Amino acid sequence: MKTLIVKKKKAGRPGKTVKKEVRAAVRFSRHEYFIVREKASQAGQTISFYIRQAAIESKIIPRISAEETALIRQLAGMAVNFNQVARIAHREGLYESMQYFNQYRQAMDEVIKKLHHDQ
Repeated sequence: MKTLIVKKKKAGRPGKTVKKEVRAAVRFSRHEYFIVREKASQAGQTISFYIRQAAIESKIIPRISAEETALIRQLAGMAVNFNQVARIAHREGLYESMQYFNQYRQAMDEVIKKLHHDQ
């Protein structure tokens, strides 16, 4: 005599195809929590889904790099040179000062372009 083994169907909700295995905790003040909760409800999402999407899809702007800091210092040094242009204008006349001014302006434009292209 053979016995038949019949598998019973599992009761309840079907399993998820992608399981979220890692849990990360975030602490909010009450005020911050109410802001996040309000934004999530306006988007029609749960708070956890809203936070997950904000963390994954948002673009974070990094702090100023060492190269950008050097460029900013270079710009500050050029500001001193503009004061020298004013002194030259008083001492030697406008024509000489305009030549110095054009040199400094071109150098500043180059530095500003470098800073702009890094972003």
